[in-house]
Amino acid sequence: MRHSNAKAGSFPPQAVADLRWDAIDVARGLAILAMIVYHFSWDLSFLQLIETNILQVPAWRWFARGIAGCFLLLSGLGLVLAHAKGVDGRAFLKRLTKVGGAALAVTVGTYFAFPDTYIFFGILHCIAVSGVLALPFLRLHPIITLASAALCLAAPYVLTDSALDAPWLDWLGLGSADPVTNDYVPIFPWFGLVLSGVAAGRILLTRRETMSLAGWRSRDWFSGLLIWAGRKSLPIYLTHQIILLGLLYGVLQIVGPNRMAEAQPFMNQCEASCLQNAQPQTCRALCSCTVETLRQSDLWQKVIDNTTTAADQTRISRAAQQCLRQSPPS
Repeated sequence: MRHSNAKAGSFPPQAVADLRWDAIDVARGLAILAMIVYHFSWDLSFLQLIETNILQVPAWRWFARGIAGCFLLLSGLGLVLAHAKGVDGRAFLKRLTKVGGAALAVTVGTYFAFPDTYIFFGILHCIAVSGVLALPFLRLHPIITLASAALCLAAPYVLTDSALDAPWLDWLGLGSADPVTNDYVPIFPWFGLVLSGVAAGRILLTRRETMSLAGWRSRDWFSGLLIWAGRKSLPIYLTHQIILLGLLYGVLQIVGPNRMAEAQPFMNQCEASCLQNAQPQTCRALCSCTVETLRQSDLWQKVIDNTTTAADQTRISRAAQQCLRQSPPS
């Protein structure tokens, strides 16, 4: 997409594909901003700087899915505009190499940083593969593309099978259980959003009103900042987590972890064991007392590091029994 000084209405509808749409860059910039907000919150939770585990909060999970969906919709729309006059093989391969290389870098980087939950098929992997799969749809009628999008979106609900649980098939998203990974954006259902973007792009190119949208230009600093972020989305994506984690890790060294977040794994285990014989309110009070008792001894760091011995477990049990004697069940 190239810049043009043409004003809205001074060019035929097919010429909108020649423009660099500020509106699309703003939309992509908003998605980038939302992604940074989500990852900042995830980092706070991961480093136990806050009590809330956002992975357990449905609203945060839907927020993350919405961000991924926006990127994929815009990817499909951008694909249509970039190849409106015919597929430019050289430009397509250049973009595919850039996105695919970035996806590989994410896999390698997260493998060393988070070996148990590394990203093997995240948002960049999905965009790269979806770009190839979407090529035939660039010349199909939008109705066919939308129907195909609906099938992709429905696939995980009708085609899921344990036979597809093999690790080498996880990229499809049709297994009976999701793999453990920090970012999982499989082809099904997410390719459906790319196709939705393709269909939207094809429809937009046939409407005269689209010229006004294509010709819109930013006039304020905030939208200008979003446009810059939208045009630098890939390098921002690749670097923002390194910066955020580095800064927040420094904060962690100064203020230490949130006391409740730090204690939550022990509290969960303690309450699960206690609930077999007591009421939830009693168990909560008992386990909180036990945590405070352990904090005052050398045992707490061992509990956090999960390095307690059999002798340590005996001491922990005695601490719990002492708390129980202080606040017997009502």
